[in-house]
Amino acid sequence: MRILMFAINDPAGAAIALCGALSRHTAHRARLVTLETRYNHEFTKDLHIPDMNAAGLEELETLLRASDVFHFHMTADEDTRFGPFLPKDYLNGKSIVHHHHGHPDFRGNPEKYQHKYREKQRRNLLVSTPDLLCLLPGAHWQPNVVPVDDAAYTPLASRPAGPLRIGQSPTNKALKNTDEFVRVTDELAAIPSLPPNERLLIDNTPHKECLRLKRTSDIFFDHMQGYFGVSSLEALSQGVPTIAGLDDWNLEQVEGFAGLPAPWIIARAGDTLKLRLTELLLDADARSHLGGMSRRFMESGWHDAKVARRLAEYYSGLEM
Repeated sequence: MRILMFAINDPAGAAIALCGALSRHTAHRARLVTLETRYNHEFTKDLHIPDMNAAGLEELETLLRASDVFHFHMTADEDTRFGPFLPKDYLNGKSIVHHHHGHPDFRGNPEKYQHKYREKQRRNLLVSTPDLLCLLPGAHWQPNVVPVDDAAYTPLASRPAGPLRIGQSPTNKALKNTDEFVRVTDELAAIPSLPPNERLLIDNTPHKECLRLKRTSDIFFDHMQGYFGVSSLEALSQGVPTIAGLDDWNLEQVEGFAGLPAPWIIARAGDTLKLRLTELLLDADARSHLGGMSRRFMESGWHDAKVARRLAEYYSGLEM
């Protein structure tokens, strides 16, 4: 199939990663058209409207006509203008997919999207994390891609010298418990009985540099919102023990997909976060064991080939 993905901006690089995995591991070919860059993360772009010349727009029009699937990410849909083109003018003969990634408007107003898809009789619905299934009944969970064999996503051969580093890379601090993370890590850094430790807050950083820094973390924190993000998956792939507040529903769904025990260290409140971090700072063997378990989980249970095949199978059953 020929898939054309649309996004106003690419959430955490998730759409371009899916395109790459489909092209590497399946017979499908996928392209991505985007409108904006909202963060300074420098994810790979494909058909980025602000950068396109006449030849690029001609290529996009060819793709609009020839694609078998229109795959809309987040709030984009057929009424979103991409340069001089409206996707709704090219819908004939296409399967349409709507894919949600936890955009604040979707989380805050799920009924708006449910109503829209009922009205339009849209049944091809995807979400990027299991918790979003509760907001979009009838949707299918499509895990995000992490290219685990890419060198940037592999563990370091040895940890850097110096204080133990506790990392976080929040795209949106307000949504990622960053204030609590800062408070707890400040407290830990001041405890003389603990090994020397420091906070590594990776903020507003190009993605390649973010990955490089994350890889040097001894412990990584995602957030305590009940689910997990791409940030977690990246750290797990790098063999870094990773703390997040996954609830039981998310853990069950994750383990069902991966076929392996979930490797996250669970913390659902600030006091638990402090306790888990303290335990890890004091136990180098636990850090090593959990890091190895995390890497094996991503290699065996979340390899990008497996994720791509899941999406390819979903495409094969699309409704028009």
